Amino acid sequence: MAEDSGQEKTEEPTGKKVDESKKKGQVARSKELGTMFVLIFSAISLLMYGPEIGKGLYNIMVRMLSLNRNETYDTTKMFSVWASVSDTLVFPMAMFVFIILFAGLIGNTLLGGFNFSWQAAAPKPSKMSPFKGFKRMFGPQAAVELIKAILKFSVVAGFAVFLINTFFDEILHLSIEPAPGNIIHALDILAWMFLALSCTLIIIAAIDAPYQSYTHHKQLKMTLQEVKDEYKNSEGDPQIKARIRQTQRQMSQKRMMQDVPDADVIVTNPTHYSVALKYDTERAGAPIVIAKGVDEMAMQIRKVAIGNEVPILESPMLTRALYHTAEVGEQIPDQLFTAVAQVLAYVFQLKRFNKGRGKRPTKLNNKLPIPDAYKY
Repeated sequence: MAEDSGQEKTEEPTGKKVDESKKKGQVARSKELGTMFVLIFSAISLLMYGPEIGKGLYNIMVRMLSLNRNETYDTTKMFSVWASVSDTLVFPMAMFVFIILFAGLIGNTLLGGFNFSWQAAAPKPSKMSPFKGFKRMFGPQAAVELIKAILKFSVVAGFAVFLINTFFDEILHLSIEPAPGNIIHALDILAWMFLALSCTLIIIAAIDAPYQSYTHHKQLKMTLQEVKDEYKNSEGDPQIKARIRQTQRQMSQKRMMQDVPDADVIVTNPTHYSVALKYDTERAGAPIVIAKGVDEMAMQIRKVAIGNEVPILESPMLTRALYHTAEVGEQIPDQLFTAVAQVLAYVFQLKRFNKGRGKRPTKLNNKLPIPDAYKY
């Protein structure tokens, strides 16, 4: 997609892109690092258990070359002879194999971590394509692998010649040493030469591991368009989300307007803000904002209030304070309770007067007790 659009992959891979690549089995791997671990630990295990393996092999050779007449002609005896001399090889050989398997696991998961993917294990027709096969054979990655192979051969071959020259006299001396000492000595020389040759791969692995990590990270990089598309797929199209928010806002406003007729009072500023208050002593300890709005919505609240004979009072400072500090469905702040209480007391007295049950209340004081922090 990035190649088709002509955009460069300049963006860091997102967490989703990294997770998807792991599911596909695409993680940073260094074959040289895994090979180095296996060979070095093989040499170390050979140094640790080589003498026991050598003694075991020597005992087998001596026993198999000293069969008596009955053992020679009775084929069933052969199994018992093998069992009697090979049991000493079981433990050192088991430990030798275990160390190699452990080294292979560590070496191949040290870069990129442990990852198993069914998608990577499944057969893919693209891997059987001759065209893509030739492309892999003659591509940049194949050139890198060729350079690594030449470098490995040069380093290992050069060091092998050096080791042979170093141990040449000891190797020639093995022919005059008595058995089984010469076998153990030969294994010891072989193990040390093997370890030295394996350590030369540290140079190759030290170059290959960072290169593989860099190449993998570069392949995971994304174009700006890919990042935007992923965001759309995961978070949703911004236009659709805006439409959803608009619909939700309209529904919320519709419900809010339905609650206006139940309000005890509407306070206004009076041109831009309107806030509807209701005081239900059974449900809440303080008055609740059941509707609020600015400009056109404020006008709609006032129209509904007039149509349902809900009292409307002008108190600009209180209205702005309520609008900015209380949400619909929430109780008013404690700091505004005194001011709102005076408004509600005036409204309730006015209702009683209109019903002929009391005297006309005195005009509401415009200087309501509103803290400085709530003056907008």
